[in-house]
Amino acid sequence: MNLFILSTILSTATAFAPSSTHQTLAQRSAIAQSNDSSSALCAKYKKVFVAGGSKGVGRCIVDKLIADGSEVVALVRSDEAVAELSAIDGVTAVKGDAFDYKSVEGAIDGCDAAITTLGGSVEDEKRVDYTGNNNVIEAAGVLGCTRVVLVTSVGCGDSKDAAPPSVFEALKEVLAAKTKAENVLIKYYTNMNWTIIRPGGLVTEAMTGKAALTADKMGIGSIHREDVADLTVKALSAPNTEKKIFAAVDPSLNSAANTDGNTFEAFELN
Repeated sequence: MNLFILSTILSTATAFAPSSTHQTLAQRSAIAQSNDSSSALCAKYKKVFVAGGSKGVGRCIVDKLIADGSEVVALVRSDEAVAELSAIDGVTAVKGDAFDYKSVEGAIDGCDAAITTLGGSVEDEKRVDYTGNNNVIEAAGVLGCTRVVLVTSVGCGDSKDAAPPSVFEALKEVLAAKTKAENVLIKYYTNMNWTIIRPGGLVTEAMTGKAALTADKMGIGSIHREDVADLTVKALSAPNTEKKIFAAVDPSLNSAANTDGNTFEAFELN
């Protein structure tokens, strides 16, 4: 079971989702983030490790980091992914397995920040959602890479009640593994400047530029993968996101997961 189910369920548009909700959020200047606002946050990390960079949100993050002027080291599992990412100027693709701590430690060595979007894979009854993410966190701590952004999911930790019951039940093992990784980062790496980002239902479409982070633990909705990547890279260089947990949602998208019309206060990055 992986997050494809969550993406499918939460991103389903519904004619019954109240349009007034989206209008209200769109009127909030903090919520409506234009593409121009990204220029206010400059890349402060020169070499960033990315786990999960071969596809999905992670792949979009690689592109955003390069556009921001950072070098990227990406840990990937296949020769095809190595070839694809190595063709991008500024990217060093390392073949390795996130389940193997030494592979992670070797790739992250020399980086001054790390982003992990790992999820979905299972080996020997171990989920990469915990084991792989934990390896990234541990290696970063050992090597003195003190800036870590962990991308998990709405439904983890204290956002359990934000996910629709049917979604939470379908993904409870995945969410439990991701929550375990979150707890390791929060409880045992107090000297690390971490940030946790929990996207809502993922959609593969071009970014809208209207997505936002919210500190509201009940934040729920749909969001395009490219917008998650955009917010993640912005959050990486925003000091006021350190040691905080956010949901990532897009108020401009209809979402079957927010039929109650809840509004959420956006977090302004700076």
